[in-house]
Amino acid sequence: MQQKEKRKYVVTETGEKTGVLLSVEEYEELLEDLEDLAVIAERKDQPSIPLEVVKKRLQRKRRTASK
Repeated sequence: MQQKEKRKYVVTETGEKTGVLLSVEEYEELLEDLEDLAVIAERKDQPSIPLEVVKKRLQRKRRTASK
């Protein structure tokens, strides 16, 4: 996410920052990132499959589908 404009903060009368205003686009990008991170966290203990094994499986499927 790129900083598109200067951040706008919500501040108290004493100048304490209590919130930030984001564009809808920035907000939606943050939500997408959060969802992606949640999926990664859920899957972190799942076993991984090496890329070469996946490629071989896909090649076999293509061969059997084309017959």
